[in-house]
Amino acid sequence: MESLNGINNHSSLPSTHKKPDSSPASRDRFLEGITVLLSRWHGLQMAVQNQWGGLDSFQKSQQLAADVFSWFIQSKAHRAEDLENLLHESMLLSLNTEIEDGSIEEVAEQLMIMHEEYLHGNH
Repeated sequence: MESLNGINNHSSLPSTHKKPDSSPASRDRFLEGITVLLSRWHGLQMAVQNQWGGLDSFQKSQQLAADVFSWFIQSKAHRAEDLENLLHESMLLSLNTEIEDGSIEEVAEQLMIMHEEYLHGNH
């Protein structure tokens, strides 16, 4: 955890100053990375498999990936707490799933690291 916090604290300053590679291919890889990471999130996959959000649960999981991508691309300040809130609200409101196992925080941290790598051109 300390190293993750160190990365997040350290990365918040450079990420506001450094422009990411905004080529379509780069953005596509970033969105693909978000989608892959979310596809490995057990809580989300349980909600999709059991259709807790209805028959369109899979589409809602894809929309969550698009929403996370948009949040990173459009937002200037990236705070893990804000991302955690986005994930929590989406899971609760779209997929009728309350996640209390700490995985939201873990997924948010992984997404923050992925975004930092994207900013530095590490796809």
